[in-house]
Amino acid sequence: MPTFSVFSRSAFRARSYEGEDVLAECDDVDVIPLKPSRSFEFKSKLVGGMVYRDLTRRAVDFNPGLEPVRLTKDYDLFVLLCSAWWPDLWYANAVQGWQDRCRTSVCWIDELWTRDVHTLRRWLPILNKFDHVIVGISGTDQAIGDALGRSCHEMQGGVDTLRFTPYPTCPRRAVDLYSIGRAVQPIHERLLKWAGDGGLFYIYDSLAKLAVSETLGHAQHRGLYANIAKRSRLFAVAPAKVDSPVETQGQVAVGSRFFEGAAAGAALIGQAPDCEAFRRHFDWPDAVVGIRPDGSDAVEVISKLFAEPERLLAIGARNAAESLRRHDWVYRWKEVLRLAGLTPRPAMGAREKRLGELAEEAMSHVR
Repeated sequence: MPTFSVFSRSAFRARSYEGEDVLAECDDVDVIPLKPSRSFEFKSKLVGGMVYRDLTRRAVDFNPGLEPVRLTKDYDLFVLLCSAWWPDLWYANAVQGWQDRCRTSVCWIDELWTRDVHTLRRWLPILNKFDHVIVGISGTDQAIGDALGRSCHEMQGGVDTLRFTPYPTCPRRAVDLYSIGRAVQPIHERLLKWAGDGGLFYIYDSLAKLAVSETLGHAQHRGLYANIAKRSRLFAVAPAKVDSPVETQGQVAVGSRFFEGAAAGAALIGQAPDCEAFRRHFDWPDAVVGIRPDGSDAVEVISKLFAEPERLLAIGARNAAESLRRHDWVYRWKEVLRLAGLTPRPAMGAREKRLGELAEEAMSHVR
């Protein structure tokens, strides 16, 4: 499994790197840290431009300036986990001869919108090298499958629930509401006023383009995020890219925040995505406590929740329990192994056992 974590440290990629870490802990995996060569910036721009002028489609096979790696032994599986299709797909070219050394292969692109499939057509020669292609947004699997001429799979990304869960220590929830990343502006403005008046401890992102800011390391970034989330009573959610209709073109997706906030045992508050993927993955009572998009009832809904501490505790505990049972990365990796025809290692079973124990503890708080 190659990883780009050494040189590509944008905050939005930290979740995928977390997933790689869980697989490496639970299976016999050679993690290959890809590294940029001195010519990386020049070559990536040069070859990137060539791809869009190259009618032969051979330029997509060029190494975009990473130090080449050659496998020296045979493997059951080659896994490429991409946060986004560009430029992550391209990085696979740095691993020379992997098709000859790996019995089967999986490419998992976490974020790929249907509208991007047309642009991606120039890169299909790379995807065609993989035996199995997975995408993390429901609906895109059909579009990319049609482009490739074969079936592809939809699989939502996971979360390291052992990192995010508040159990067994149950830290004090000192933060009233935590909002990370994009916000629904009318709601955000109402909450800002309330917080300014001293009625709410509200933590939110105040920097533009925070997702592409570089982290000091994905593990500590995720650790900070998890530590705040599991000390928060409420966690703001909205459909993925809710403020970017040009990018989504009407496609509705769940987004990672739902999985992360629920795993932290907070009550999710905001808008639930109107899509089958959400209904499939969050099919329990009060999975999301709704607020109108214009924010007109935000103060009322939140105040009512705060006035019912037992209900708020039960909502958070159920969110944590369901996440431990269903949304840890280990369950996603088991499905990947099933696709590849491989049997999970004992370490996966041990992790599942621990997740089950913590889920039982969480459910003991649901009355």
